[in-house]
Amino acid sequence: MSDSDPLLVIVDAANVVGSVPDGWWRDRRGAAERLRDRLAADGLPGHAGPVEIVLVVEGAARGVESVPGVRVEAASGSGDDRMVELVTAENDRPVLVVTADRELRRRVRELGAEVTGPRTVRP
Repeated sequence: MSDSDPLLVIVDAANVVGSVPDGWWRDRRGAAERLRDRLAADGLPGHAGPVEIVLVVEGAARGVESVPGVRVEAASGSGDDRMVELVTAENDRPVLVVTADRELRRRVRELGAEVTGPRTVRP
């Protein structure tokens, strides 16, 4: 890792979208797209340095496209497993995973990632 490596922020789209009962279940893909667009516009609130944001989608949200500022990764199976793979692929780079899922939090912490809850990226 170099000092110029931005913080990698991996966002659990299903978990973050599902954290607010705003009707997301009627249009899962649309809800994931709105989250993606908010992340692209706002980045990581409260973080002054550069970030690279990866939004992991699964199920009905597959097909959401990447946009400048947010890379979208569609999990072919479990979104949690895909996020663990992404954390594992980073050697010494700082990684922050945004999720409230307890088991996922445990798994990525064991790999050296930090975790935070959905409120970090939700208004």
